[in-house]
Amino acid sequence: MRNEALPDTPTSKKSSNAYETALTPGRSRLIWVISTIGVVLAVVAAFMSDGPTLWGLLPIVLYAVLAILGMDIVVATVVAVVSGIIISKMGAIEIGEMLGESLADQITIIGLIIMLGAGVGEVLKVTGVAQSIVSTVMHVFGRSGKNMMVFGVMASCLILVAALGTLAGAIAIAAPILLPITARLGYTKSATASMLFIGGCAGLALAPFAGSNVAIMEAAEVNYGQYVLYGGGPIALLSLVVGVPVVALMQRWTARKNDFYSTEEVGEAKSGETPGSRLPTFVFLALLAVSVVFAAVTSAGTTFPLLALPILGVATAIASRMRVADIVSTIYRGCSQVISIFILFWLLAALFIIIDKLAPFDVVMDLFGAQLESASPFVFTIIIALLGWVGVPGATAAQVVLLDKVFGELGNTLGVSAGSWVIVLLFASKADTYGPFPNGNMVGVMGLARSTNLRNMLFTGWMLLVPACIMYFLILFVETR
Repeated sequence: MRNEALPDTPTSKKSSNAYETALTPGRSRLIWVISTIGVVLAVVAAFMSDGPTLWGLLPIVLYAVLAILGMDIVVATVVAVVSGIIISKMGAIEIGEMLGESLADQITIIGLIIMLGAGVGEVLKVTGVAQSIVSTVMHVFGRSGKNMMVFGVMASCLILVAALGTLAGAIAIAAPILLPITARLGYTKSATASMLFIGGCAGLALAPFAGSNVAIMEAAEVNYGQYVLYGGGPIALLSLVVGVPVVALMQRWTARKNDFYSTEEVGEAKSGETPGSRLPTFVFLALLAVSVVFAAVTSAGTTFPLLALPILGVATAIASRMRVADIVSTIYRGCSQVISIFILFWLLAALFIIIDKLAPFDVVMDLFGAQLESASPFVFTIIIALLGWVGVPGATAAQVVLLDKVFGELGNTLGVSAGSWVIVLLFASKADTYGPFPNGNMVGVMGLARSTNLRNMLFTGWMLLVPACIMYFLILFVETR
């Protein structure tokens, strides 16, 4: 399941742990048994190895297995770090130095960017900018026929998710505005859920400061323009083109089953625009556009959001005439909701410092280098993309970092281009949002759309996933020739 964000529910207290999971007692016992076995193997490895060793793969394998089984991903990372420390026989002073070094690592910076993005997202909600964006888009598209209205709903979700960098959080803002509109026009719950989901996923692929996208740009060493050209742009465009007929098909299919909204479920249509939100909305969108263009033109690195995000948040709040104390507390509140993500990336940075010290991939290259260098870049990219699709769940940005650290150097050796690597990491980290199995984003959007038919949501994801697979397959085939 994905944890880009958690839905905002005013009646429930949000956990400060973005990766909190609920496990059955049996699954919990199994996870801790495997953790104990992993640590014991690390102790054995410490006595059996010295210098570069294949035992350095143990922390990564242990991390992947624990995450797949559903362990809190932060705790799984701690177990992996501990096993790596044991294998490398690091002393207390060396551990402290390593943890200090990891704080300045690019991986940790991605975690900080995610925190700052959450702070800006909180400002957009408090100032009414998020609601204003949805209201404006629907005003433009909502009066030109049903197909344009569907496009408007998807475009609203796309823009809002791209601006906030979170799917569930953005849809939670948009749904109360959009549901009365779609209900009034006779759209079913499943068709409405499809609109929200398709538009939201397209926006998530384009979000310039979303953690997973920043991680992809860092790993592939590309700017935002190149990322959009090879990765986010094609899937966003495909979603908007395919989305309208997919929604029409879902509407015809479910209208016969009386899957309509009641007045009690959606209420009356809302304007969605908070008084006084026009100026801060203009300021935010203008500065966002300037930031994106500047980043693309200057090839600004992944540290640029560290400056851009605070400026976006503070300028929007000032335009809304918020007091300084309120600005600070609002940004703090947003950041605090994802503190676990920052800790995760700090620990991941430490884990990969340990892996570099153990150098297991140097051993792999010495053993199989000749065979790997003769492998086809196309086959390699397909394998890694599929591995990511079915691999470590939980956090898309962390998954990107893990795949790049494990396979990035090998990809360079095989001559995989930066554009191809963008596609691989994008597909590996986001494809399972569309299927083939249910996931958190699907269920979250269904709940916000008041839909209860998971099968219909799965069909929506599959109808996007199949053409997306074909599209990226063809792009990779051309790029790796």
